[in-house]
Amino acid sequence: MQGRDDGTYPPGAFETGGRRLRVLSGHDVALVNGPVFLVGLFYAVSPWVLGFAGTHHDLAVHDLVVGCAVCLLAGGFTVAPERMTGLSGALGVTGLWMAVSPWVVGEVPGRATAVAGVVLGVLALVLGLVSTVLVRRANRVP
Repeated sequence: MQGRDDGTYPPGAFETGGRRLRVLSGHDVALVNGPVFLVGLFYAVSPWVLGFAGTHHDLAVHDLVVGCAVCLLAGGFTVAPERMTGLSGALGVTGLWMAVSPWVVGEVPGRATAVAGVVLGVLALVLGLVSTVLVRRANRVP
């Protein structure tokens, strides 16, 4: 049987495995993935649900693309959390963009457009910050 010291494993392989187990065993991190997916999903369909897709076509396309990107992040956090831990901060930045994008992309957004963008953006920002904190806590070496 081969062991640690016979050179068959790269340096740090066991530490990486331990880190992976800590991240995967942190159930708190996994609890954030569902709400992140729902925020992304509603952001993607909000132009049609709230009825501003016809009047703000550019913003509707933007919301669809960004919402799908957030859903993909949530899927990545679920499927490969050990590889996606560095992107939890990107969710917070995306949340900031979601909150200001109605005025940047849409220029003169309606009330529903602005409220949806700000509320969902703040939710994404908070979930991104929570995810970042939980990932850092899970990555700490005891």
